[in-house]
Amino acid sequence: MLSIKSLEEIELMRESALIVSQTLGMLAKEIQPGVNTLHLDQLAENFIRDHQAEPGFLGLYDFPNTLCVSPNEQVVHGIPNKNPLVEGDILSVDCGVLKNGFYGDHAYTFQVGEVAEETQKLLEVTKKSLYIGIEAFCQGNRVGDLGHAIQSYSESFGYGVVRELVGHGLGKEMHEAPEIPNYGKRGRGKKFLNGMVIAIEPMINQGTKNIRHFNDGWTIKTADNLPSAHFEHNVALIDGKPQLLSTFNFIYEALGIKSDEEVPFKKVTL
Repeated sequence: MLSIKSLEEIELMRESALIVSQTLGMLAKEIQPGVNTLHLDQLAENFIRDHQAEPGFLGLYDFPNTLCVSPNEQVVHGIPNKNPLVEGDILSVDCGVLKNGFYGDHAYTFQVGEVAEETQKLLEVTKKSLYIGIEAFCQGNRVGDLGHAIQSYSESFGYGVVRELVGHGLGKEMHEAPEIPNYGKRGRGKKFLNGMVIAIEPMINQGTKNIRHFNDGWTIKTADNLPSAHFEHNVALIDGKPQLLSTFNFIYEALGIKSDEEVPFKKVTL
């Protein structure tokens, strides 16, 4: 069943999402060659608790950590460990927060030092596909319209769009209806309604769309061991238009990046 949020509930969700955003921003400068992801996980847990919130992933479905950290060919759900990051890696960091009874949940794929040109292109295309998907989250459209928008853009570069993993509704539960695939056909699926809040999260592979599961029961990797990128935002449908609850601006401030990509989807204040 779809959960339609009031404007008051959406503001509570914005608070949760922004703590995730701030956590990712704090981590941005820490993600360097030689650092291990277990250290990043502890920093994130401390930061979230210091902001009077709870780590949303820790213990969820028995997941053992605060962050999902997935380097290089790992797509999602990687478990933090003591292996040091190395120059040229990419690292998807997915984080969740629970505050005021509502979840925030989003992700960013970071560069570790300088990365290969073809890897940089994968990151750029995947992040662009996220905003193309957000633009399609509007009154009159359906789930298939959003998925088609992400799929057609990403596949135009020869990339693989993961099928088995999808975005989702968000609210008092981490995963609510509807599922939000990153592929689809126009005009198909649930119709978007005002008050919906969803997590849009393209997972795009440099090569095949096919994936494999690690024996740890969590980690998912590309079948051909080529890199995968993952970016995720939380978005509410308000007055027929998508409005971001999360932001990458804390990351950009930490890394000295200038961007206006979020401007069309920001809350309008008078």
